[in-house]
Amino acid sequence: MRKELTRFAALAAVLLAGSCAAPGGSDMAAPPTIDPAKLHPITVQPDYHSVRIAFGGPGGMTAEDTAKLQRVADEYLARGDGSISISAPEGPDSQDAISFFGERLAATGVPRGRILVGTHPVTDGDRRVEIGFVAYEAHTAPCGNWSDDVTDTETNLPRLDFGCSVQHNIAAMVANPRDLDESRQLDDAPDAARRATVLGHYEKGEVTQANKKTSDQGSEQSGISSDIQ
Repeated sequence: MRKELTRFAALAAVLLAGSCAAPGGSDMAAPPTIDPAKLHPITVQPDYHSVRIAFGGPGGMTAEDTAKLQRVADEYLARGDGSISISAPEGPDSQDAISFFGERLAATGVPRGRILVGTHPVTDGDRRVEIGFVAYEAHTAPCGNWSDDVTDTETNLPRLDFGCSVQHNIAAMVANPRDLDESRQLDDAPDAARRATVLGHYEKGEVTQANKKTSDQGSEQSGISSDIQ
């Protein structure tokens, strides 16, 4: 009888050890991780914004159309990507309309080099001028996924909705949503070379500012003292 009990205890120990073992040699299988960026990814898509404004000739625009043009120019300067387009209806006054709205966009601060112009066929008698640009929008799926059992705490993992509101806030606050897809290129400003040098030092863990010599610091201090006196 004692021999049978010993054999049963040994068998139970082997079964218990096997149930805790995991492939790869570890004692316990690593629990799955929940990454909010993967569960609630932010998608960036281009969105075309446009307005149509009537061309009244050299006399100008109505107050409503003037406000509409200013609004689209402000939106473009704030979050537009690429160029802003002016498309006039085909006809004898198309060039006058293009020049008229081009000058007014430039007066609002839009660089002339970023204004594209063209014409389009007249449809349904609509002879308004279309002004538009492309802006990138950041979105993520709606929050509120409570499909899992909140009473099941065996794995001690966050719920499926974990981090969703943070992802929504990032999508709403990012200045340029396109930055989430790709980094911006350095512009052609005179200090672009200096910025590239500083970034190179930063990536290597080196000092990013110019080192001043002790003699230079002494000269500066002497100059300050003499100015005070």
